[in-house]
Amino acid sequence: MGGVAVLLSNKKHDKAKAKYQLRYLCRTHMGSDDQAYQSVFQQSDDAGHVGVSLSRSLLHVAGNALKTNITELGPRVLPFSELVLYGWSMIHRKIWTTKKEIYVPNFKKAFEHFCIHAGGRAVIDAVEERLRLSKEDGEASRMTLYRFGNTSSSSVWYELSYLEAKGRVKRGDRVWQIAFGSGFKCNSAVWECISELDPNKQNAWSDRIHLYPVHIPDAADH
Repeated sequence: MGGVAVLLSNKKHDKAKAKYQLRYLCRTHMGSDDQAYQSVFQQSDDAGHVGVSLSRSLLHVAGNALKTNITELGPRVLPFSELVLYGWSMIHRKIWTTKKEIYVPNFKKAFEHFCIHAGGRAVIDAVEERLRLSKEDGEASRMTLYRFGNTSSSSVWYELSYLEAKGRVKRGDRVWQIAFGSGFKCNSAVWECISELDPNKQNAWSDRIHLYPVHIPDAADH
């Protein structure tokens, strides 16, 4: 079980001490759809034991939630050139009823770092594929999953700590945290680094960051 505490402030005098500034927060709730609502559900089994049931449609539901979320977030963070390309692909498909795939915006033009909910290897793979991210973009998520397992919503903070310990986050960099939850929910938080971060400052990765990243073999390799 993971746990993270984050101190947020809306006081101007705290800006000098803050590491990040929250730029955007986008929350998508799919609870009105029965399939989405039941994709992650707490219930009792035949023996009366209470547990969490994950449906086979979970990845499909998560994909739809992410699509809805980035449709709202995109216009706020993407450069104009990417919005034009996306808009044109939508118009082209609408007018000519073509089966050509809709253009997926290049979110690397909006963010330097990505913290993907480490709910499982399949979740990270699916988000990387949908957003056309590289393995390096998902490194913090994979290493967090490898070391700590599924720590639920706190995983995105372990991932941010990983990036800090690696010395990758610089002043002015933008970080996109993407998290999922029952309901079904997809949340995006966009942070801008507003201070010079010391990679040697103590955090959850400090004692072993030099050991990462590690190679994580596929199941087929065993």
